[in-house]
Amino acid sequence: METLQQIANRLKKAKKVAILTHMRPDGDALGSALALSRALEALGIENEVCTETELPSNLLFVDGLQTVKKAPTKEYDLLITLDCSDEQRLGALADEFVKANRQKDTINVDHHISNTKYAKYNFVRECAANCMNVAKLIEYLGVSIDKKTAEYLLLGLLTDSGNFAHDDVTEETLSLAARLVAAGADIHYYNYNLFKKQTKARAKLHAKTMSGMRFFFDDRFALITITREAMKQCEADNGMTEGFVDFPLNVDSVEVAASIMEVNYRQYKISLRTKTYADANKIAGTFGGGGHIRAAGCMLFGDLEDVIDRLSYAVSQYLED
Repeated sequence: METLQQIANRLKKAKKVAILTHMRPDGDALGSALALSRALEALGIENEVCTETELPSNLLFVDGLQTVKKAPTKEYDLLITLDCSDEQRLGALADEFVKANRQKDTINVDHHISNTKYAKYNFVRECAANCMNVAKLIEYLGVSIDKKTAEYLLLGLLTDSGNFAHDDVTEETLSLAARLVAAGADIHYYNYNLFKKQTKARAKLHAKTMSGMRFFFDDRFALITITREAMKQCEADNGMTEGFVDFPLNVDSVEVAASIMEVNYRQYKISLRTKTYADANKIAGTFGGGGHIRAAGCMLFGDLEDVIDRLSYAVSQYLED
């Protein structure tokens, strides 16, 4: 595995760079990508940020998102993926990566324990947010972190750390946050927009979803389901569901929480959270997914009740007697 210094050296030699991140991007994915993009611009390196899906509505307050493309529109000589554990998480851009991997230099910078090290050059370090890795990479590029870059990095820190509440938050996480605030990032503005501000549609969807919460295994496993019909009724969208899975985890008896969100007919996005001992990454890995010990995800297909049965059985294998 390469060092961040080696990766920085390769980036500095590039003339045009494509920056890709995973489908249905979150704050850490977009924050990582936009921060690196700005650093490359400071070095005079042309680049584009790409993700295959629509940007989540809860992040549209972030300045600069309008520059993100769905696919590269220009030729590039180097491709880098950020916050993406394997090439399939790129969705429709997976073919673009496979083509680049055969013909050009590819780099993978990530923080997921499940990362498959799928690029020619890889740096994977498990930490609270991939923005922590990107912040170090920017330092090795020799670029100072200005206010806008600090805002992008703080976006990733706040979202992936659960507003500094997750158990993988360290002194390094908080120290970086302090540096970003010192560089001009408005932590109160981002905190409000990410965790407090919500539309009437989101409030209605949250109430509807939580009223249908189900419990299993002596209340140690709780799950919520979010259907396309419910989103339609509440005039909500996928981006408004960010953070929903954390609510059932706050129930004192719950060790594992899951959100089952319908994304297409018979296709469900599973988000998992665990509290003290169960391994979310291993549970998601049962179905080809992955992530972190405390937060992971996967996709399941079939009828909803069958999906719930299969997921419940997998979770039961990781609950203590």
